Amino acid sequence: CRCFLTLYFKIIMIVLCNYICSFSMAHTGTHSQPVRSCLLLVVVSVCVQQVHGVWPLPQQLHQSADRGCLSPQRFSFTYGRDSAAQTGCSVLDAAFKRYFSIIFPDFTKGSGLLMLSVKTGGCDGYPDEDSDESYNLSVSEGQAVLRSVTVWGALRGLESFSQLVYQDDYGSYFINKTEIVDFPRFAFRGLLLDTSRHYLPLHAILKTLDAMAYSKFNVFHWHIVDDPSFPYQSRTFPDLSNKGAFHPFTHIYTQSDVMRVIEHARMRGIRVVPEFDSPGHTQSWGKGQPGLLTPCYKGGVPSGSFGPVDPTIDTTYKFMESLLKEVKFVFPDSYVHLGGDEVSFACWQSNPNVRKFMEKMGFGKDFTKLESFYMERTSIVWQDVFDYHERIPQDTVLEIWKGEKYQAELSRMTQAGHRVLLSAPWYINHISYGQDWRNSYAVQPQNFSGTEEQKKLVIGGEVAMWGEYVDATNLTPRLWPRACAAAERLWSNEEKTLNADLAFPRLEEFRCELLRRGIQAEPLFVGHCKHEYDGL
Repeated sequence: CRCFLTLYFKIIMIVLCNYICSFSMAHTGTHSQPVRSCLLLVVVSVCVQQVHGVWPLPQQLHQSADRGCLSPQRFSFTYGRDSAAQTGCSVLDAAFKRYFSIIFPDFTKGSGLLMLSVKTGGCDGYPDEDSDESYNLSVSEGQAVLRSVTVWGALRGLESFSQLVYQDDYGSYFINKTEIVDFPRFAFRGLLLDTSRHYLPLHAILKTLDAMAYSKFNVFHWHIVDDPSFPYQSRTFPDLSNKGAFHPFTHIYTQSDVMRVIEHARMRGIRVVPEFDSPGHTQSWGKGQPGLLTPCYKGGVPSGSFGPVDPTIDTTYKFMESLLKEVKFVFPDSYVHLGGDEVSFACWQSNPNVRKFMEKMGFGKDFTKLESFYMERTSIVWQDVFDYHERIPQDTVLEIWKGEKYQAELSRMTQAGHRVLLSAPWYINHISYGQDWRNSYAVQPQNFSGTEEQKKLVIGGEVAMWGEYVDATNLTPRLWPRACAAAERLWSNEEKTLNADLAFPRLEEFRCELLRRGIQAEPLFVGHCKHEYDGL
């Protein structure tokens, strides 16, 4: 380790200072002022040390200016004797290799410093809504100890540890004495990607998952299909992508692609929640599944256009049951997002068969009741389903996406006993000039009229990156570091993180760290990074 190089420069400073003192005393004939100046110079050169932050901010973080030097050649991660997870744990073995290369990008091996102890195993499982992500990290002279209940908490602790390590101008690696006690504020910290409006190649999705892990997001909401295209290659209904994708070979996600995304996410403690939005947003579905969509009428005859899924015929439900059975088999998470938003009733209203069904069911002319009839079996849905006063199971999670009055929606939904996700203030596909991350940072998810029990029903939130104007060319810089503001709001203690001005230097530093890790994060303001982005 090149710690001695820093010591060498300190010695040079002291020798230089003594020389200046002697020269000054010889020419001024006085001792007092030059001595004070020299002592000040020596103290500054020896005592001022760098203290690095962590993003998102841990619940409890205590750092000392005392630091230790890390030698890449002699460093590695090891399992403690009392750890339930040991060598052979797929999640942590891979994480050790990954974080070694992140911390020491120019080195490939080392031996012994950070000892990890995990209370329970679960190395081969998937993270879920009840996963414990807490961890304790203690860094002292000569060693660091990371303790967690689960492997998922261990991953979060490894990320924090990696952010504590820094290099000086001479290439030496350091870490300050640090004590961290940490856990997430919310269990659901999501990020949505839309792969229907523009196809996102697999490498863009995987890179997004990497950046999510760096920011401690834990849910990838995959809005995989929509009106424009159906890129999911279904085993049961292959014509959905054969006829509904932008291209049946180049613009699809095969079963192998989906498995790779799920496994890449699992190894980083990230859940994958797929969304198959219906009964609206299904124009691409109809190309590969004749009879699924409602024929629209004009002047009493079919117009040739189609509307939402036809909820009046049995074949619709048989198709949806088969498709969702496959989806539940492919995606291991307990949640499936079924959309239910922005359903246009005009086509249903024009169709005489739909009107007859409405009359038979006693729905009158209230088409929200027809959507309710269709949407009764759900898991996560957009807020429209609740706004239409539909009959939905109590355990359905509602996601708020409509903008300015989301506090009132939070109050109404939680009063009805539903768990809620907040997304409305974090639609960061909308961009503006300047530091718009501050708007995201100012969001207070539990700041609404309601009891403490109601506020506990807010289980988290997510950043949304819709794809009308986003593809692989601009996805990463549009997401990062702007998404990091929501990441901290969903992980950290709100009372400690309300001041954006105080957060700015830490976020600026984290943005530079993202660049060093190959994430093309856009600038926050005027400035530079030690390791600038050096290409794709």
